[in-house]
Amino acid sequence: MAQAELIMPKMGESIMEATILKWLKKPGDKIEQDESVLEVATDKVDTEVPSSYAGVLKEILAKEGEVVKVGKPIAIITTDAAVATKSGEPASAPAVTNSAPAIEKLAPAVVATNGHSTTTDFKTSSRFYSPLVKNIAKEEGIAVAELEAISGTGLEGRVTKKDILGYVQNRKLGQTVVASRQVSSAPLVPASINAGDEIIQMDRMRKMIAERMVDSKRISPHVTSFVEADVSGIVYWRNKTKEEFQKRTGEALTFTPLFVEAVVLAIKDYPMINIQVDGDKIIKKKEINIGMAVALPSGNLIVPVIRNADQYSLSGLAKVVNDLAKRARENKLKPDELAGGTFSVSNVGSFGNVMGTPIIMQPQVAILALGAVQKKPAVIETPYGDSIAIRHKMFLSHSYDHRVVDGALGGSFVRRVADYLEKFDVTRSA
Repeated sequence: MAQAELIMPKMGESIMEATILKWLKKPGDKIEQDESVLEVATDKVDTEVPSSYAGVLKEILAKEGEVVKVGKPIAIITTDAAVATKSGEPASAPAVTNSAPAIEKLAPAVVATNGHSTTTDFKTSSRFYSPLVKNIAKEEGIAVAELEAISGTGLEGRVTKKDILGYVQNRKLGQTVVASRQVSSAPLVPASINAGDEIIQMDRMRKMIAERMVDSKRISPHVTSFVEADVSGIVYWRNKTKEEFQKRTGEALTFTPLFVEAVVLAIKDYPMINIQVDGDKIIKKKEINIGMAVALPSGNLIVPVIRNADQYSLSGLAKVVNDLAKRARENKLKPDELAGGTFSVSNVGSFGNVMGTPIIMQPQVAILALGAVQKKPAVIETPYGDSIAIRHKMFLSHSYDHRVVDGALGGSFVRRVADYLEKFDVTRSA
């Protein structure tokens, strides 16, 4: 018999850790290869982890509720030697030693600073730090509590080399003023509780949403521009086409793929809206990956990503939009389907809202809210004079990061989206 370690697998781009929600097996249970062993939650999505081996679960190394880094062992499985052997490897060698990503094990370091000793134990932190940032912190005697307070400019608010070196420089000059990341948990004015009030504990996803929204407003100075678009042509064309479209493709034709198509065309005209910020550098993204906000039955919000949205036909966009929305509501999305977005849209019109001021999904720099389509009286200009007619109109609300997107670009972009919607070719085939 041989033993193999079940490790926390890599579940998507930028995901470095996961929280164990529930073990589906207990010690002594028999496990088939690829059978689900536990449920985990990342900052993107909840998912199940299958076993790489067939055998018996011998020991559980991580408890429910524990946060585990990618690549760390979470259980030990007793396997047959034949099962544990892969591609001629010795049966006694656990396969994870060759397949798991290298994880640097940093022991708590004691560093002398101004005659005092400071313990830097990263086990007490729930925040991810790169090995380089950890080493700098140890060398400079920066305690974990002090490191936690540094505002990060990296992906998902992580502390970069530039962030910590800048902090060290200011620290030496006695100018260490940093913003706490725990803004959402420390209100300036405590809530009042009266008789009959109901206290509802935030679930895990709501806590993450709260923290990310506060972080986004802290990182990006938000500006919102508004444009009203006449979408009468699109409404007419969709009403005329939707039944034939569904018969031919098997997909419902909603307004969302039509709006996404216009956004993609506008991004091609204004590629500097499809960027990210890394310290003092601007990363101009080659791919156009559109995040699509979806409201869940729980009331929470999730944003699956349409990757390479510019490469889809309208029928292809309709299919991927419907599929992502359906699986999002059924909690069946894969972690990779929630990562890599470069621009996002939020259809607030589905709730009857005419406009909104959406918050940017970091590290993106812009998001577009789509308002409700409403019938309105409008002035129509003709060669024979002006007239008033009933038209279908909607508001587009474009929030953007004023660090890198000025009003001219942000306003011109949303105006261009409206132009594409208004000039929609009503004679096109679906």
